[in-house]
Amino acid sequence: MKLFKKSKSHFYWYDFTVRGRRYRGSTKESSSTRAAKIAGLKLVLALEGSDPLDRKAPTLRDFSRRFLEWVENANLESKTKLYYENGWRLLSKARVAGMRLNQIKKDDVETLRFDGSASNANCALRALRRMLHKAEEWELVRSVPKFKLVKEYGRSSRLDDAVERELLAAAATCKWRKRGFLLFRDIVILMRDTGMRNERELYRMRIENVDWNSRVVFVPDSKTPDGRRTVPISDRALDLLRARCAGRREGWVFPSKRSRAGHLTTMANRFREAREKAGLPQELVLYCGRHDYGTRVLKQTGNLKAVMLTMGHKDVKTAMRYQHPEVEVVRQALNQPGGSAPAGTQ
Repeated sequence: MKLFKKSKSHFYWYDFTVRGRRYRGSTKESSSTRAAKIAGLKLVLALEGSDPLDRKAPTLRDFSRRFLEWVENANLESKTKLYYENGWRLLSKARVAGMRLNQIKKDDVETLRFDGSASNANCALRALRRMLHKAEEWELVRSVPKFKLVKEYGRSSRLDDAVERELLAAAATCKWRKRGFLLFRDIVILMRDTGMRNERELYRMRIENVDWNSRVVFVPDSKTPDGRRTVPISDRALDLLRARCAGRREGWVFPSKRSRAGHLTTMANRFREAREKAGLPQELVLYCGRHDYGTRVLKQTGNLKAVMLTMGHKDVKTAMRYQHPEVEVVRQALNQPGGSAPAGTQ
């Protein structure tokens, strides 16, 4: 053990290492005798195992109970809570779930494999990363291994006119009540014609934020500060909103008695059923309507700034992820004068 005084301190400081961990701090004593006793007590506590890091670390599965309790009570977005809960659901089936927290290394994480897409794997990896960092914060582990997420590729599917017709035709054959079909139809149309984020924006739309005269809807809360914006409403979207909000001047556009939030929170099951009946690919999700919106608006206006403003994007790179240029546009450009060399020339 080392006992010393700093040049600008009246107190003695201690410095020692136990089981690879360094302990260093002030004794709060100016007397060398008392300082030595304080330092000795610190050393005894460390050797006896009073150090919270000295106890055996729990397994990831055991730790998950405390983590999920924290997720439930923490000030997190409901979507974030569901994300971590789903991440643990995926992790619970992996070998790493039975490992102790301090035994989980980078190599163990990089060998993990999950069913489904890359985004599915990243859901589990992000949950694992958050769990390990909380364990470090709660002094259950000394360090957290660094590992990379899986490479994700943007959605290539578009919910365009043809897909919309197929979805609605298939939905009409589902054994839903008329009210359920109309809700599904309105959500699909509004996704395509407003480009809103479905769960954070569209489902939370309020009647008082619809300006019927200016034919716009205000989005007061979104994923980012730039998401607060005014979105223009197409003719058919305006017609269905008038029909849905008839006789009401305030409240949720899509109220729900089943939801704690008081409004619609998901359309996943119905969308999946209609998609399967229509024989459409699994990669097609409702959010693809937002991608279609960005592509259509840019094609018709040629104004990327307008697209960014109406979709709530600040970064051009982010906005371009929603662009799916058609091959025909490239072909037309090549066929313009000066677009290609005459046949037989080099």
